[in-house]
Amino acid sequence: MAQEATKPATVGQGAVLRGLDKVNGKTADFELLNGATAEMLGLLVTLGECRYPADNPTGDAFAFLIIRDPESGQVQFEGWMVASSPALNALDHARYDIWVLRCMTS
Repeated sequence: MAQEATKPATVGQGAVLRGLDKVNGKTADFELLNGATAEMLGLLVTLGECRYPADNPTGDAFAFLIIRDPESGQVQFEGWMVASSPALNALDHARYDIWVLRCMTS
C-alpha cells in the first residue's frame, strides 16, 4: 500500500482566534503570539503554536490551545484546533466558543 507524502508545516508567529459569546451573540477576534496567554471572553487562552502548510500560507492553519477557567484554573480544552474544521476538536463550553481563523505569518 502506497503512503501519501506528508506536507511540511511552517510555524507562524501566532494565531488569530475568534470568540463567540453564545448568550449575547457577540464575536471578537484576538491575536495571540506563540507561548502567550490572554483572557478572551472570560476564559484564559494559551497558544502553544500555530502551524500552516509551508506551500500555502493562507491554507489550513492548526493551533495547539489550552483554554482554562480563570477562577478555578480548570482546563476546559487542551489540544489542536484546525481552522477549516473547528467542530473536529472543539471547545465544549456552555457559554463560549473559541476557534482558530489563521496563523500570523509576519
